[in-house]
Amino acid sequence: MELQFLGTGAGQPSKQRNVSSVALKMLDELNEIWLFDCGEATQHQILRTNIRLRKVTKIFISHNHGDHIFGLPGLLSTRSFQGDVGPLTIYGPAGIEQFVQTALRVSRTRVSYPIKYVVLNEAGLVLQEHGFKVYVAPLVHRIPSFGYRIEEADRPGELLMAKLQAYHVPNGPLLGKLKQGQTVALADGTVLDGKQFIGTAKPGRVVTIIYDTRQTPVIAELAKNADILVHESTFSGDETRMAHSYYHSTCVEAARVARDNGVKALCLNHISARYLGAKAKELERQACAVFPHTRLVNDFDQVEIPMKG
Repeated sequence: MELQFLGTGAGQPSKQRNVSSVALKMLDELNEIWLFDCGEATQHQILRTNIRLRKVTKIFISHNHGDHIFGLPGLLSTRSFQGDVGPLTIYGPAGIEQFVQTALRVSRTRVSYPIKYVVLNEAGLVLQEHGFKVYVAPLVHRIPSFGYRIEEADRPGELLMAKLQAYHVPNGPLLGKLKQGQTVALADGTVLDGKQFIGTAKPGRVVTIIYDTRQTPVIAELAKNADILVHESTFSGDETRMAHSYYHSTCVEAARVARDNGVKALCLNHISARYLGAKAKELERQACAVFPHTRLVNDFDQVEIPMKG
């Protein structure tokens, strides 16, 4: 599992940062890639990566401001030229389907695959499949905005072969049943309980993605014990009042969320174009003073999320 940042800027593209989009690569786990937001020129950013649009099966939209959705029509159209790509699901606030369908209709664009829309209205579980769950909760922005929490199911422990050696279990179906925790009988009548020969389960990973919002208690709920927290940091820690007036957060506020909720690593994202060079690194410095495991991400940065245990 890996995150790749396709756009890390806020509001408008700049020479240093494109507008919002981040890819969650789950190629080893699901052979899929999920996008979170799709700002203008996201598909151009993808051309500079090893991402293939046929692998993108789900797109999660935080809110309907242009810097988070203007890339959708073009990307959806281009995906049609990738062969037999299969269906795609878009999750987002009310209005996202109208936006996409209007753009495709007016431009007379026909996509070659079905698109399903899931409208977000309230906090709760919106996806559960193949060992993954996705939770959403409403944030506090000028228009409806949602944060996401992606949870991977715990992985079963490994079969303890060293512990089984004394029983001379032959290779084949019996070992398979023991690995599944079943009880088996050997040829000599010995009965083995598979649960006694399985190691400790490996905890699943958690990724939390928070885009445009003022600080609100639900962020802590989404971020609790996350392995990676991606949090908007539109303003520096010195501009709390301005961040609040624009319904955004500061780098220091993001760091406090990480510090207070057992987060393992924080990625500062959605950076205002006013912060260039040393000013941008100052955001990271301010956040690190609160939560040391902080990283200011740039376009095309990749962050691996290793297995636990």
